[in-house]
Amino acid sequence: MIDILEDKKRAVKRIGFLDVEVDPTLDLFAEISRMKREKNAVLLAHYYQEPDIQDIADYVGDSLGLAQQAEKTSADLILFAGVHFMAETAKIINPSKKVVLPDLNAGCSLSDSCPPDEFAAFKARYPDHKVVTYINCSAGLKALSDVVVTSTNAVGIVESFPKDQPLIFAPDKNLGAYINKLTGRNMILWDGACMVHEIFSRKKLAELKMRHPNAMIIAHPECEDPVLEMADYIGSTSGLLNYTKKISADEFIVVTESGIIHQMEKASPQKRFIAAPNQGTCACNDCPHMKLNTLEKVYIALKYEMPEVDAPEPLRTQALAPIQRMLEISAKLGL
Repeated sequence: MIDILEDKKRAVKRIGFLDVEVDPTLDLFAEISRMKREKNAVLLAHYYQEPDIQDIADYVGDSLGLAQQAEKTSADLILFAGVHFMAETAKIINPSKKVVLPDLNAGCSLSDSCPPDEFAAFKARYPDHKVVTYINCSAGLKALSDVVVTSTNAVGIVESFPKDQPLIFAPDKNLGAYINKLTGRNMILWDGACMVHEIFSRKKLAELKMRHPNAMIIAHPECEDPVLEMADYIGSTSGLLNYTKKISADEFIVVTESGIIHQMEKASPQKRFIAAPNQGTCACNDCPHMKLNTLEKVYIALKYEMPEVDAPEPLRTQALAPIQRMLEISAKLGL
């Protein structure tokens, strides 16, 4: 049995996760809670994770909140239920801590759309420009940046630059275009996008609105402009959640990854939340990368403390500087 386990551990780099069986009689919530205490571990989860993972997490949030939590945690082990760039960001901030991701295959289409070597050549064409990168990117891209942003703080951070400072924004062209519209800037945009937010259908959204005329349409700024034009409110994932809490409307069409609906329903059980339709036949929109993480994989990752995410030097130090600048400006902005 020991040899079999060791073989499976060696296979992690190839298949992305530790493929071991979990006793179906185990109370995974109780076991994960016990191991977190014994190992001084913290479980950080993104809003797009499955409900069970959100419910067992120590903190659930969007990219800014997760980065802030990673910065201030006193845990020895960070178990990150999200996608690779999020766990990598936690490791960049905490080089002495072990950072574990349940499934290394949990990547990001937006991050993949901007290879660092290609972006370096793109950046070289604009030597007078500062580089603003969305946190949904690799350490390699962060290392080429002057500052990192999230959808929560992007407008405030972009406006912190002098008006005459030319900027490049990467990798999300839709978020960049939205920021340009709000700030009056003319940032040069890298041609990247999120597969989840690009496949919402304006036509199907309009049809859904006709069936629910009193519903408020709330959308994430990674969506394309024709979809954003229909929205009653545009905001980051946490911004969308907070908006549904404070506004008196009792029905919402949610135009982002459907995982956030779990938190919306918990916060406002008397309200109705409808997942916006995509261009296919599904009346939902799940991120296939986020959903690779399961409660069983979380349990296995915590038990065996793998797969581990690393951030080698000097790349880590180079990527850390723009992240720290983001956190510092966010604090000044009260975010």
